[in-house]
Amino acid sequence: MKINNSKKEFSQAQRVLVGGVNSPVRAFKAVGGQALVIAQGRGSKIYDLDRNAYTDYCLSWGALILGHAHKEVMDAIHTALKNGTSYGTTTKLEIDLAKTIIKCIPSVDLVRFVNSGTEAVMSAVRLARGFTNRNKVLKFDGCYHGHSDGLLAAAGSGVAFLASSTSKGVPPAYVQNTLSVPYNDTQEFFNTLERHRKDLACVVIEPVAGNMGVIVAKRDFLRTIRELTRKYGIVLIFDEVMSGFRTNLGGAQADFGIAADLTCLGKIIGGGFPIGAYGGRRDIMKRLSPLGDVYQAGTFSGNPVVMAAGLATLKNLNRDTYKTINGLCSAFIKEMNGFFKENDIAAHISAYKSMMSLRFRQQEVCDYSEAQVASSNKIYAKLFHHLLKNGIYWPPAELEAFFVSSRHTSKDFNALQKAIKKFFMVRQ
Repeated sequence: MKINNSKKEFSQAQRVLVGGVNSPVRAFKAVGGQALVIAQGRGSKIYDLDRNAYTDYCLSWGALILGHAHKEVMDAIHTALKNGTSYGTTTKLEIDLAKTIIKCIPSVDLVRFVNSGTEAVMSAVRLARGFTNRNKVLKFDGCYHGHSDGLLAAAGSGVAFLASSTSKGVPPAYVQNTLSVPYNDTQEFFNTLERHRKDLACVVIEPVAGNMGVIVAKRDFLRTIRELTRKYGIVLIFDEVMSGFRTNLGGAQADFGIAADLTCLGKIIGGGFPIGAYGGRRDIMKRLSPLGDVYQAGTFSGNPVVMAAGLATLKNLNRDTYKTINGLCSAFIKEMNGFFKENDIAAHISAYKSMMSLRFRQQEVCDYSEAQVASSNKIYAKLFHHLLKNGIYWPPAELEAFFVSSRHTSKDFNALQKAIKKFFMVRQ
């Protein structure tokens, strides 16, 4: 497989873009080798500058649930573009998209659109602080909520003390009000809440974590969080930027039967464009300017082209769509985990329906510390390049999730199974 054009253009990229990329993981640092430069996407495939085709399981990090260049989404984009690109005022498209989200997610009464998932969570946290007049935020180890300063923190020991930053350039003062406790650890959450509940503005959690591999929160764990946050007047924020509209129309909270106070969305609701949104209880949302005293604004928020793409995407999601996607994934997971067990291979696929990741042990992974134990960058890097040579594109970092779209077929999955099995059997 020749990638001469990718190599040439990426060399140019490194002269003008930091590391040649605009988001770190794209540089292939975690897996090594030559980063690709992609020219186009169609259906379940992406194509690099050398015209090599790859079945794409990254899908713009989960955003493209209908696959690349879906006809109805593209038509909606073209129609919107004929009228202009941005107006800086309210449009019918953003009203319609907000109505759709509210209809699908019962816990959401009002919506505010922004331009990224990072911005959505950052704004939701600010709103929670303004609503409660408290300062502290509780998050969970390994959950990624974007790159805002106050959330780039984790308690390395897993003990709930004030966290230290996990990025240079974030002063300690920015994270002094951020607490981080182990995911799925009900007792540690309870202990932390007892110590800090009078100062806690919010608890923010991914009900399905996707940046320490895929880890699904235990139902009792989430129920305890919901009960105690409600009891103590703490705002519960579900970060569903990744899980929202991924496996059903109601998000992960519909599966768990738990209503968050605020919900953060992104990725899928933008149809492939930059987007974020947060929404929730009316009494909380009404504290936002222009109705209330919590300020947040954005020049391109509610952009009509983005709204058109998102609305067209959500209109094409229904029970049959999810049944097909989730069914393909379920069969794949069953086949692969059966293969690993039968051949005594230290690996398994962890999943939340069409969100999946590969672990290098057979036991279930429940938190960030276990995810690190079940990690092997060396093996994953070799597997990544093995798949790439077989025309399959997985995320170029082990702890990222991989995704499936409505355009993937059983043929795609058969090729994926065959390639993975071959890799592990050769290693045996």
